[in-house]
Amino acid sequence: MTVPRQPSSPDGQRPPESRRCVIRRRALTLLTIVLLIGVPAGYLVISANQSRNSGKDKEAKYSATGLTIGWPSRVQRRLYQVPIPLSSAKGVAYYETNNLRTSRLYVRFSVSNAGLDTFLKDIGTSSSKLVKDDITISHRNQKVVGWVFNGPGPYSGLTYEQKDPEPTLDIVVNRSDPARPFVYVVSTTTP
Repeated sequence: MTVPRQPSSPDGQRPPESRRCVIRRRALTLLTIVLLIGVPAGYLVISANQSRNSGKDKEAKYSATGLTIGWPSRVQRRLYQVPIPLSSAKGVAYYETNNLRTSRLYVRFSVSNAGLDTFLKDIGTSSSKLVKDDITISHRNQKVVGWVFNGPGPYSGLTYEQKDPEPTLDIVVNRSDPARPFVYVVSTTTP
């Protein structure tokens, strides 16, 4: 069966489109433009705002001075080899500094006596290595985070040195509460 052909106009042009067809075609063209240009542009604007906000958050985090209440990230704990006992540590706070020559992680927390033993064992030493009245964290490092070791004690400390690039850990323990010693750690790495 053959479909009858529409007669063409005498000059070979199509008959004029109805107003309805013109509106439909323009609406379809507009929709196509919105989908092809508008949607990606919208995503670009949203992404730019998120990126800018993320940068502001990071700037605030890294420009802060002093300790931040909370746990250092797993990556920081692994990199600086500060295995804070998950089960018994409380009052955890940390601060990280970086420059071209050294990077340091300052951490403080209170822990049970068993947790202290576990912490020291996990870094490769023991409680027997702690030296009474030995403040191993330098005055310069104390100043960075506002630690002062002249309050009630007793204090003991040790420096756990390792071959580069492994970090060196300076540890001070305050036993003013014999059941929950307070541990201060400065872990220093050099690239």
